[in-house]
Amino acid sequence: MYLALAIVLVFAGETFSIIAELLASKNMEAGAAFAFWTMFILIAAAGGCLVGGYMLGYEQLKNIWIVTAISVGSIVIVEPIITYLVFHQFPTAGATIGLGLGFAGIFASLLIR
Repeated sequence: MYLALAIVLVFAGETFSIIAELLASKNMEAGAAFAFWTMFILIAAAGGCLVGGYMLGYEQLKNIWIVTAISVGSIVIVEPIITYLVFHQFPTAGATIGLGLGFAGIFASLLIR
């Protein structure tokens, strides 16, 4: 139960952080002060999710590296999707290779003990 909540909190925290970063980048021209403060509030909420997720995850798993792998894995999964949705750009060949290696690294850290 608590492990599932930890994973959800980490994924939510990383997702909110990514959204805040990308929307602030895209909306910089529209109004820097408004974009900064609204995204600052969103990323503060994301930080709360991440701290709670890390705390629960470590309590349940007793291994911070697995929690870290879940966090990085969520970034590798979520960031390309949100980036495409916000900017409507496909990754370059090098970025695609990097994403693939990131996926491989996450799976290795979760599956190989």
